[in-house]
Amino acid sequence: MTKNLQLSAEEMRQLGYQAVDLIVDHMNHLKSKPVSETIDSNIFTDKLIETIPENGSNPKELLHFLNNNVFNQITHVDHPHFMAFVPGPNNYVSVLADFLASGFNVFPTAWIVGAGAEQIELTTINWLKSMLGFPDSAEGLFVSGGSMANLTALTVARQVKLNNDIENTIVYFSNQTHFSVDRALKVLGFKQHQICRIETDEDLKISVSTLRKQIKEDRLKGKKPFCVIANAGTTNCGAVDSLDELADVCGDEDIWLHVDGAYGAAAILSEKGRELLSGIHRADSLTLDPHKWLFQPYDVGCVLIRNSQYLSETFRMIPEYIKDTETNIEEKVNFGERGIELSRRFRALKVWLSFKAFGVTAFREAIDHGIMLAEQVEEFLRKEKDWEVVTPAQLGIVTFRYIPCELTSTDTIHEINKKLVEEINQRGFAMLSTTKLKEKVVIRLCSINPRTTKEEILQIMMNIKALAEEINTSPKHLISVSQP
Repeated sequence: MTKNLQLSAEEMRQLGYQAVDLIVDHMNHLKSKPVSETIDSNIFTDKLIETIPENGSNPKELLHFLNNNVFNQITHVDHPHFMAFVPGPNNYVSVLADFLASGFNVFPTAWIVGAGAEQIELTTINWLKSMLGFPDSAEGLFVSGGSMANLTALTVARQVKLNNDIENTIVYFSNQTHFSVDRALKVLGFKQHQICRIETDEDLKISVSTLRKQIKEDRLKGKKPFCVIANAGTTNCGAVDSLDELADVCGDEDIWLHVDGAYGAAAILSEKGRELLSGIHRADSLTLDPHKWLFQPYDVGCVLIRNSQYLSETFRMIPEYIKDTETNIEEKVNFGERGIELSRRFRALKVWLSFKAFGVTAFREAIDHGIMLAEQVEEFLRKEKDWEVVTPAQLGIVTFRYIPCELTSTDTIHEINKKLVEEINQRGFAMLSTTKLKEKVVIRLCSINPRTTKEEILQIMMNIKALAEEINTSPKHLISVSQP
């Protein structure tokens, strides 16, 4: 290696081959690995905690080091048996796209420096707009994920509806809404008393009648209803709010409608998803995460805004040192003027390349498969006497709990379900998570990885059933949780 941070052409090729081999081996042998690797804290102490090196090391040896000391100290969220939270199943074509975007050091912020990349982003945004039924006049951009997309959309809403004067305004959403919305509102200056959490119905959807009543009461108190945030697939259980009804409310009340579809909006490609997501096209703004149900590697989120001018009106700033990027040609776009980020990655490339390589039909079939797997889990559970389906399969998520007939203590039932998930995850044959719904600690399974087979998910459920019975017969869990 030289002082100008370069390698020879042959060295670069050999390192590239080595890196590709590591990735391909990982993908091809993923099912043989435990979902969550056993973390060895000694590796952190002995090998990863160090001072900055004064001199360099052999890059080939460093790649081996990473494979043996870093990539084996993670949970494999792309594993077909990872069903906690919202999995991140990626695909190799998109991995290559990220490699190319970094290799060419693409800067898709201004047309003058990234014209080809910006056109790719425009084209891909247009595909997503069409998919979701947004008008041709809508705009959007790719961001890091749902948190940044929600922040971007709500920043636009604040500018357009309030001219940034948030005094006495109220934002409405259900108690099932993702916490990134709370965080975005905090960043934007909203206080807790300006946030109104509307109760949900039995299906954990926002109560539209309660919302209408609350808006009316708030107006009588002199408050200014500003925005309703709807869920297109809650993280907890996959519930979809009644989007058409909420759009009617917002239209009647002149309120901004933002839809958080970070995980669920992509289900619009499937027939079942299309029915559940009816009305999503009426949103003023929408969040969608391709690194969830469009199977992209981290990170890539997307925000869509119905009006073609609102992003630029909110974020455009042109100081003297970037005036050279200005353009008056309509088809030329500066994405750096449409969002919070000026420096930004070429995130659009992986979405574009994977759609081009596989075609939208493959994505549609993959989404249908994830929905079917969750339905299969629900069917399995309903045949078992000691199991309760808490929320039915919706958009690839099903929640349930183990309630053996001999257990009557609510606290004990909560604890045994927590213990069950802990044991599942420790044993490594799958990874699930818990949440709380309807005052119950429940097990949550999200089955959106297209490489999970029917046979595998049934075997996982059989393993979970056997493990639950093993835990239940162990005297350890019978210790009262109420004891100090």
